[in-house]
Amino acid sequence: MDSIVNAAEKAKAHGVDLSKLPQNMDMTASSITENVHAMNANANDERTKFIFQSLVDHLHDFVRETALTTEEWMTTINFLTETGKKCTDIRQEFILLSDTLGVSTLVDSMNNAKPHGATESTVLGPFFTEDAHDVQLGDSIASEGKGDYMYLEGRVTDIQGKPVQNAIINTWETDGHGLYDTQYDERMEPDCRGRLRTAEDGSYSFRAVVPVSYAIPSDGPVGKMLSVLGRHVLRPAHLHIQIQAPGYESLTTALYFKGDPYLTSDAVFGVKSSLIVKPEIVDDLSLSKSRGFKEAKPHAYLKQDFVLATPEQGAEARRLLATSN
Repeated sequence: MDSIVNAAEKAKAHGVDLSKLPQNMDMTASSITENVHAMNANANDERTKFIFQSLVDHLHDFVRETALTTEEWMTTINFLTETGKKCTDIRQEFILLSDTLGVSTLVDSMNNAKPHGATESTVLGPFFTEDAHDVQLGDSIASEGKGDYMYLEGRVTDIQGKPVQNAIINTWETDGHGLYDTQYDERMEPDCRGRLRTAEDGSYSFRAVVPVSYAIPSDGPVGKMLSVLGRHVLRPAHLHIQIQAPGYESLTTALYFKGDPYLTSDAVFGVKSSLIVKPEIVDDLSLSKSRGFKEAKPHAYLKQDFVLATPEQGAEARRLLATSN
């Protein structure tokens, strides 16, 4: 009897009232879901309680609907274990898993809906890093020899067209071989990525290289999963852009290049039609030199504006999205 009292006191010390927990010891397929809900009922945060109730419902229903076997569940556990082991400071296999299942795009679309006229967002992807070099307007984010030259310029404005000055632009891309800098074993410093600020008139400009289609990392559990599903691991060429400015919602987006064969089958479902662009080829070699390129060669040119929304405008867009679903 003392041991039972002591157990109850220990539970109370941890904020758990045993009298409110399930009294049914018959843990069967028909009772387990409600018993789990009862065990989770003491959660202090109502949002957490709601999320876990829905998670348990869907997860248990999935097991029942598929008649999941013990061997299949162990395969799932081993898969998730290997996914965690593959993660490092510069590689996020769980983000890759979320991306390839369409979850990242779904969460982004729901949480980052933008009002009409604002630039649409898209997935962050697993290759963002915090160590990008600061570059001045017109400078290059890529070292020499990383690919075909490209020059980008434009403005960052609000929905009314007012310039957003001193906005921080983070940008990153693959090199001409379809690899991010973090995929090179000998990476000594960031490359094909940079951080710059808009001018007083909201303008920005920088040199880069033309990104190319590439395969997402396929040497881990996510790559094996896609192989089992009969899917390819390729992404269309794109340039990542992330913009932050006081008084505006942060924007994480990307520019996709028209004509790429993988635009409609992006392995991570990141493409949106409003983000597809078509650079022009500049053959004026004097212009290449005046824009700072080392060699007098033709370069791709892209003029692209970005439009930011305020938190209030973003909130209204998400409210309208929620009411329409």
